[in-house]
Amino acid sequence: MHHVFNKSPIALAVATAFGAAFMVATPGVASADHKAFGTKASGTYVTGDFHNHTTCSDGSISIQKLVKKSTGKSDGNFGLDWFVQAGHGGSGNRNCTLVEDASLATPAYPLVTDGAGQVVGPNTTWQNTPASAGGPIEPAGLVSGSYPNQRMWRWQALQEYSYPVLEYLSAKDNIPLFLGVETVAPGHEHVSVSVITGQMPTVRKHGPMPGSFAAMGNADALAQWEYCFDRNDTDNSRGAGNNWNCSVPGSANDMDANWDATGQKLGKISNHGDLGHQKTLEGLKWMVEYHPDGSYYVPAHLERAGPFNPNGSNGFDVNDLRDFNNTAPFIAFGFETQPGHGASSDRGEYYPSRNNFGSGERKDSVGGTTWGGTGVYGAQIGGVWDALLGEGRNWWFFASSDWHNRGSFGADDRRSTQDFYPGEYQRDFVMVSNNGRKLTPQAIVDGLRTGNSFAASGQLIDRLAFVACVGNPSPHGRNESALESLALNAAMGNTDVSYKGCATMGEKLEVPKGKDVVVAIVVRDPEGTSNSPYSFPNPSLMQIGVNQPLNKPVLDHVDVIRGMVTSLPKLPGDADYAGAWPNTW
Repeated sequence: MHHVFNKSPIALAVATAFGAAFMVATPGVASADHKAFGTKASGTYVTGDFHNHTTCSDGSISIQKLVKKSTGKSDGNFGLDWFVQAGHGGSGNRNCTLVEDASLATPAYPLVTDGAGQVVGPNTTWQNTPASAGGPIEPAGLVSGSYPNQRMWRWQALQEYSYPVLEYLSAKDNIPLFLGVETVAPGHEHVSVSVITGQMPTVRKHGPMPGSFAAMGNADALAQWEYCFDRNDTDNSRGAGNNWNCSVPGSANDMDANWDATGQKLGKISNHGDLGHQKTLEGLKWMVEYHPDGSYYVPAHLERAGPFNPNGSNGFDVNDLRDFNNTAPFIAFGFETQPGHGASSDRGEYYPSRNNFGSGERKDSVGGTTWGGTGVYGAQIGGVWDALLGEGRNWWFFASSDWHNRGSFGADDRRSTQDFYPGEYQRDFVMVSNNGRKLTPQAIVDGLRTGNSFAASGQLIDRLAFVACVGNPSPHGRNESALESLALNAAMGNTDVSYKGCATMGEKLEVPKGKDVVVAIVVRDPEGTSNSPYSFPNPSLMQIGVNQPLNKPVLDHVDVIRGMVTSLPKLPGDADYAGAWPNTW
């Protein structure tokens, strides 16, 4: 069936699943213990990215430049609706608040030059920052390195420097921004994290911004979490004057052999393997105890470093993901199994024999490479994701840019051999409810955790409506014609569907025994070209006789995959709770 929608084609699929086996809740499947999942987030889909890097960690550009490239609406920028700046945990020695050129300068953060008129940019170290920009800036806590290149702990950079810049830019340009961290997880690899408590107070008004700026909000909670639970943060100063204590109610804390009494946190013995995994779970318990509404914990490119290594720090097995979700079901609610680094020759930086497990033993990224750009945990039908969904878990799929640099090219070149900017190639579409008010970090995090979201690559689609309904005849049942109308209207309004007897993404649909489920999916393939700088035919499609310009991708088909929800979430000790893909899980 074909419809015309804003001069762009709509693809519509209507499917009937007999036996009520799609998006169906089985009796006894519980929601999270903190809040009911699937709470309707009536609103619109907005696009964003929550995993990227500046020179505060190992990126190549300033905070200001990354925000402009990601959220700016003019040509050469990528127009995201919301943005989370989230560099690595640990430490770094470069001042990412300094700007590269006058186009990025603001009254509060002007362009800085030296005595010879040369720009002092974001690759300048904290201690080499000139007095005109508040320097030299001295790292706090247990300092490492030699002057003038000593490293600042990420907790300090978040709290004192990155957060004020983001609040200033958010207010100046009326853009929803907040801070996160790509934490280096004890016992594992990397995880996209935030604790939004204190960030971006709603009293901050949009308007002309002064040269003298004092943030009204703070990232204290996120900074404390990074100090307490990041594997690469070995500072033991308790956050210098913050006097932080990392104890978790109900845990062993100072009775644990791994407790560092000076730093008041775990980490005296080991942050690796099984001990590290236990520390990671303590970090989740801390979030549940102190910031249950304002936290998220989403493992990033989780297949890349290989399977979990009980004696090192590598990847994640299925039991690790279950542990996270069991510990904090309202916080650990999904994975970033479609990695960034999409322009890398090893897409996502996944490749065979990538990781050294010691003693010369090398392990592949799980799955070897990405599967069409998605890690095997999300791509394999009947695999890890299906197993988690089949237990009735609320576990969702996300994608982010993992921006660092353009590889062989400069940051302003349209070409790349490594990364795409946030929004340039991958973007998360998230349903948020803000009732016409300014979009807040809380609304975005609430949207992420509902599961009412989708990820799109290469601008292949820019609208999606999904609805599953109990079919006629039944109370609140709907026929295919009515369902088609519901889905089309939702896609045209860039919103979701809210009707009795129906469910959308992230919700559970209760279906009377023996009744049909009718599913409608509407997507829009946008007009024009994508962000690709290349117009030559797609080499992959040429192999199958399809001549299609690389910058004009065409949606070919939509797959609907059925899965059974068959059990309660598995618990430690249950059969098949643990295992490494593909051999033992």
